[in-house]
Amino acid sequence: MTSRGAIRLQVAERFVYVKVHVMKRSSTAGWLVSGFWVCQLMAGLSGYVLADDKGVPAVTSEDTNDPHIWLENVTDEKSLDWVRARNAKAEAKLQSDPQYQKLYDDILSILDSEARIPMVSKHGDYLYNFWRDKQNERGLWRRTTMDQYKFANPTWDVILDLDKLGAEEKENWVWHGVEMLRPDYKRCLITLSRGGADADVTREFDLEKREFVKDGFVRPEAKGGMGWIDLDHVFIMTDFGDGSMTESGYPRVAKLWKRGTPMSAARVIYEGELKDMAISAGHDDSPGFERDFVRRAIAFYNDELYQLKDQGSLRKIDVPNSASKAVFHEYLALELREPWEVAGQKYKAGSLLLTNFDKFMSGQRQFDVAFEPSENTALSSFSFTKDYVLLNVLEDVKNRIYVLSNNGTGWKREPLVGAPAFGTVNVSPVDAEESNEFFMTTTDYLTPTTLSYGVVGQPPEKLKSLPAFFDADGLEITQHFATSDDGTRVPYFMVAKKNLKLDGSHPTLLYGYGGFEISLQPSYSGSVGRAWTSKGGVYVVANIRGGGEYGPRWHQAALKSNRLRAYEDFAAVGKDLIARRVTSTRHLGVQGGSNGGLLVGNMVTLYPELFHAAVCQVPLLDMKRYNKLLAGASWMAEYGNPDIPEEWAYIQKFSPYQNVKQDVKYPTVLFTTSTRDDRVHPGHARKMMARMEEYGHNVLYWENIEGGHGGAANNKQAATMQALAYIFLKQQL
Repeated sequence: MTSRGAIRLQVAERFVYVKVHVMKRSSTAGWLVSGFWVCQLMAGLSGYVLADDKGVPAVTSEDTNDPHIWLENVTDEKSLDWVRARNAKAEAKLQSDPQYQKLYDDILSILDSEARIPMVSKHGDYLYNFWRDKQNERGLWRRTTMDQYKFANPTWDVILDLDKLGAEEKENWVWHGVEMLRPDYKRCLITLSRGGADADVTREFDLEKREFVKDGFVRPEAKGGMGWIDLDHVFIMTDFGDGSMTESGYPRVAKLWKRGTPMSAARVIYEGELKDMAISAGHDDSPGFERDFVRRAIAFYNDELYQLKDQGSLRKIDVPNSASKAVFHEYLALELREPWEVAGQKYKAGSLLLTNFDKFMSGQRQFDVAFEPSENTALSSFSFTKDYVLLNVLEDVKNRIYVLSNNGTGWKREPLVGAPAFGTVNVSPVDAEESNEFFMTTTDYLTPTTLSYGVVGQPPEKLKSLPAFFDADGLEITQHFATSDDGTRVPYFMVAKKNLKLDGSHPTLLYGYGGFEISLQPSYSGSVGRAWTSKGGVYVVANIRGGGEYGPRWHQAALKSNRLRAYEDFAAVGKDLIARRVTSTRHLGVQGGSNGGLLVGNMVTLYPELFHAAVCQVPLLDMKRYNKLLAGASWMAEYGNPDIPEEWAYIQKFSPYQNVKQDVKYPTVLFTTSTRDDRVHPGHARKMMARMEEYGHNVLYWENIEGGHGGAANNKQAATMQALAYIFLKQQL
């Protein structure tokens, strides 16, 4: 994992790379710190902000004219009856389609395929993997050795069977991750969620006995976390009771908890403010570089990092709050999001700076510039191996991998031997503490993902590859640029038949996100290929502002009062597709989820004449109340505060729920969400559906009863959601 490590978040039916922004120790590389994982910071069902015991946010006087506000009551039977009635209509229209069952079966076979690559992380002598397939719906946590892993069919040692555990405990457990205890790796902390919600529990597990530890460390269900210090001590951040959570619904207090004592006796090590986003603490167990840290997240890309000393005192890492911060062994790495002048030197926003951590803490302010952006480049990620730094650079949204080496007189940069020149490439260390080995994945929209293993300085060897889940023969990937309203060049990728006849007749699906500095890069999706591109559809991904394709400046260009730029960019791509005669309004559809659902909502309300159909998934839509729903308050650095009249003046311009009208002809819309989504409140989609339905517009709605923000808790649910969306798009386009 890198400081901007690639976690895959299934926002819709394709995987989108997002940046890790959680203070979490990498399995191999010290403490890697920056902002927060986009859209993960949403309160759990057990921690609604300003809510009564049924999960209904407090209603203020300005909300009394909202006739649909009752739909914010997530689990009330009246609300669920409303959901079931609309689910039935959507299922009747879409699942009765002659192509539905085959498409569902095809997608499920891809999701359940045993030919998928089992991605691993190394802890001690073993490589660990979590795996779900047809026989293991909830999944297996298992391990193997490196020698075995290199075989086509490794022998796996199953440690925990989640289906069996769920049956025994009568809980719908969904895997949320694990933290191992060094140096012997005999104990771990396993995190599980009920139904896929973000609210979860953490329980201590004995790997030798293959069972949860009786009277061991247990964190009750809530948003938060728990991490090892040593066998008898953990850091814990959770809901400790009244006043212990921020207004965003995340832990306000970090504590040190000693084995054998009640959680209520845990010692406070840091207490933040109610208006902070979240407080966290963690231990870096790198041999010879053991350190403790506390992080105060004030808002997205605005945090303070402290080193926690043995006596309990805190020493701030005195750098800009907006900088992403990483500590590995002797190094402090800073990725700047704003220009910074220090010790007489000026550094550009988007630069990566390296210095000695201990010297910095002693007052030295000398940095080496490991990367400096240009007009068309940005830093995608970086990671440490034992002796090197691996840089992943985006050049017009295409990856280039470089190796930094330090001979004692400065850093030298060279291309990584064997890295491909095309496609989306990601590298991560196998074990940064011990070696210069790395895993490398390569992919694009048409090329199945390949996993390779290498050592810096040597050509990597191919280990595993996905099979081809669809026939890509005759298809090609091209990159184009549209011109937005203010003259900005906006890149987009297009997957279509070679020598496409430009007659405006091709069903085209335009996908986007445009927020929180997330970059959309080409990646292989069997579902997109099987359901759309191999059937003659054109698939387009827009790299609009608000994302991170060109670093912080690309993100900052669409913040708050400038938010409309993201939507202007997306509309410009749609207009460019029509101008190039790739498609026409009659055949053009859009899709997005989460912040991308807000994007789709604005395409529907601001550009109704441009599109014919829209798939709006787990969306934000009521921007007047978003900061009162779940952890919406944590996103105000992105969108603004609707409770401040001056800010509501611009927010209301991109609030679809307030902007939908009765006398406008809108594209046909399919809304999908999840009852168990404790990131973006399902009330957004429910209320927008109700209003458009009330006005007589052509809309469909489908809500999964569980599944969390990804929309699905297992492969069958994921296949259902994807098949419904693609059948809808085929019917409309």
